[in-house]
Amino acid sequence: MYNVAIVGAGPAGIFAALEIMKLKPEWKVVLIEKGQKIEKRKCLLREGYEKCPNCKRCGLLCGWGGAGAFSDGKLTLTPDVGGHLLDYMSRDKVEDLIKYSDDLYLKFGATEEVFGTDYNTFRELEREASLAELKLVYSPVRHLGTERSLDVLKNMQDYLDERITIRNDVAARNLIVECEQVKGLILDNGEEIRAEYTIIAPGREGADWLTKEFSQNKIGMVNNAVDVGVRVELPAPVFEPITSKLYESKLIYHSPTFGDEVRTFCMNPNGEVVQENYNGIATVNGHSYAEKTTNNTNFALLVSERFTEPFKEPIQYGQHIASLANMLAGGILVQRFGDLLDGRRSTPERIKASILTPTLTCATPGDLSLVIPYRQMTSIIEMLYALDKIAPGTASRYTLLYGIEVKFYSARVKLTNELETEGVKNLFAIGDGAGVTRGLIQASASGIHAARVICGR
Repeated sequence: MYNVAIVGAGPAGIFAALEIMKLKPEWKVVLIEKGQKIEKRKCLLREGYEKCPNCKRCGLLCGWGGAGAFSDGKLTLTPDVGGHLLDYMSRDKVEDLIKYSDDLYLKFGATEEVFGTDYNTFRELEREASLAELKLVYSPVRHLGTERSLDVLKNMQDYLDERITIRNDVAARNLIVECEQVKGLILDNGEEIRAEYTIIAPGREGADWLTKEFSQNKIGMVNNAVDVGVRVELPAPVFEPITSKLYESKLIYHSPTFGDEVRTFCMNPNGEVVQENYNGIATVNGHSYAEKTTNNTNFALLVSERFTEPFKEPIQYGQHIASLANMLAGGILVQRFGDLLDGRRSTPERIKASILTPTLTCATPGDLSLVIPYRQMTSIIEMLYALDKIAPGTASRYTLLYGIEVKFYSARVKLTNELETEGVKNLFAIGDGAGVTRGLIQASASGIHAARVICGR
């Protein structure tokens, strides 16, 4: 019998465990993670495979540290970006949780430097963005880089390994709910874990499981926006006037044709584009490193659509669009922006004749207009032209668009301000998989919050 069972060893689950051990070091805690320990995680594609072998559990997404372990490790230090915690508590409280979480990252080895803190520089760039009808969000960023991010997560793993029970390579299958109160969970090997409290933090990779399991237990859900788009890759000098000052710029645009919100996400100066595998569906993402650099910068352009009744399947919607790209390309599609505008598919010869060398070499040249719905594609094109006004060269015919990038957030769980599920006592849902957050720092903060509530009882 455990005091607390935690599902998922991403930042939300890890920080919940860290806080519980600080407040209740005598408690018995088990953390269940279907992937491997941080030092055993690997991606065969990055180790020389020409094509993604579609591993049963993607090494980039599953394992200690979650999907953020191999990302570029950006901690966005503002409540206005990266989640919805302001829906559950005051701004002051969220800011305190972010500061506390950031200090923990520093304790375990994060770098000291924070980008984008010069407010005068931000205001100057904000003015330029506003002239192009773009909104620039103030968002100081602590950048770890993939290598340092792995070191920090390894330090956290070693610390907790001596204090709690960590179960790797085993997944949660079902919750145990009796008399509207959670009593633990059943693992996919049939083992039963009994616990007084259960924290669900499966990350985006586990969002589909969360949605199905919570639906089965009649735990309320509300639709999240669906984020679908492309990964943009261009020469690093195009965005250098911005990235040299802010590192990552959070830009929001409302497309004139449809009024949809389009936003930049996960900007990687001198980084690389990577392929990920969500339950057999290939999607695209971007990384950057503290030491290794490329000549390119990449970022996502995501179009947010919020659907109304009777729509209840945001994950399936995103999976369907991504699977169309997989069907055409056998994986990831890549297209030059100029070819897209000319209404023709990109070919290996056209890609080779460009001034830009793709960093994702396994992507197949093709036609994204056969995959992305007209509404989202129109909004993406309009956003690229708007960005070109503040970063000339963005709308170059050589700019590469990779697809599909989609963020698998579950329908957001109906939660109290304590992040406890409505209708089932002692069950908490946190992090990206629960639709509560959208990034490392707010996911970490949600884990701290849930842990404090539990320990306070």
